[in-house]
Amino acid sequence: MTSYLVPSGEGKAEFTEKHSRFIGHVWRTDTEEEALEFLRETREKHRDATHNVYAYIIRENNITRYSDDGEPSGTSGMPTLNVFTSEEIKNVCCVVTRYFGGTLLGTGGLVHAYSKAAKMALDAAGISMMAEWRKLCISCDYSFFERTKRILEESEAVIQNSNFGTNVSVEALVRADRAEAFTQKLTDASNGRASVTDAGGVFQAVRIR
Repeated sequence: MTSYLVPSGEGKAEFTEKHSRFIGHVWRTDTEEEALEFLRETREKHRDATHNVYAYIIRENNITRYSDDGEPSGTSGMPTLNVFTSEEIKNVCCVVTRYFGGTLLGTGGLVHAYSKAAKMALDAAGISMMAEWRKLCISCDYSFFERTKRILEESEAVIQNSNFGTNVSVEALVRADRAEAFTQKLTDASNGRASVTDAGGVFQAVRIR
């Protein structure tokens, strides 16, 4: 299955730029209907705002929409969208609300402010990878634990749990297309000090940052 990046959850960030208040909000949304509902709710909540700029990307049917919502053309909607296209984020809706503070920001200032609000909200939401993962259960002795962690990091695995008993037991998710190579590398490097059991596969979003 194809892997892709999505927001881990809902994210919100706020800052003030030359007396204008900017509020960035990000959601994961799997359909255009969900995106439009988030937009409607935000417009209702901030109906007294000067602008509610938005952008959303829906992977299914390759839907991309954005709006400057009254800001000068190209200064807000597209910069907001670019935050997500540059990170290759899918299934995302972002609304940046602005309360005008009386000072004009100019074209460059607007692009910077809307991009900053969207990026801060995305950082607050986090990024997950939607992919097919293998759940691997690793057992190793203490002398090989640090090496095991390095091999996991090199494989961009996600450690879910570690238990320290007679041996160290680690539960980790490894991308399905990397699981075989990871297992072989760990086995070769351990010289019998580590073993790997495949506990099955799952297609889901796993937070990576």
